[in-house]
Amino acid sequence: MIKYSLRCGAGHDFEGWFQSSAAYDAQADEGLLTCAVCGVRQVAKAPMAPQIMKRSTAAVAPPEVMKALREMRAAVIRQSENVGEKFAEVARKIHYDEAPARSIRGQASMAEAVELREEGIEVMPLPTLPEDQN
Repeated sequence: MIKYSLRCGAGHDFEGWFQSSAAYDAQADEGLLTCAVCGVRQVAKAPMAPQIMKRSTAAVAPPEVMKALREMRAAVIRQSENVGEKFAEVARKIHYDEAPARSIRGQASMAEAVELREEGIEVMPLPTLPEDQN
C-alpha cells in the first residue's frame, strides 16, 4: 500500500491510499479520483516529504481488524454467486429486472465498475488481504 497526499482543483488537501503507484496512475488516468471533501474530480498528488520506514516498524492492521476483514469477506463469498468475468453483464441484468435478484461477485475492470456506479448499480471491491499477495 502507498499513501499519497492529494489536492483537488478547489484546494482541498486529503490523503489517498492505493495498492501501488501504478494503481494510483491507472485511477488518475481514468478520472476516477474525487475530492474527499467536495467531490471535485480534478485531483492530483500534492507535494509531500518522503517517509521511509523499516519493515519492522511499518504499519500493520491490528489482528482484530484483519480478523473482521477475513470474516466479512468469507461471508460475502458464502452468500453470493461467483459470476466471474460476466460480473458487469449480470449486475446490469439484475438491476434492470432481466435476471433474478441475488448477491453476486466476480471480476470487473475499473472502467466497468465506474459505469455500473454511474447507472446506479452499487458495487464494492472485496478487501485484498496479506495472504492474497503470495
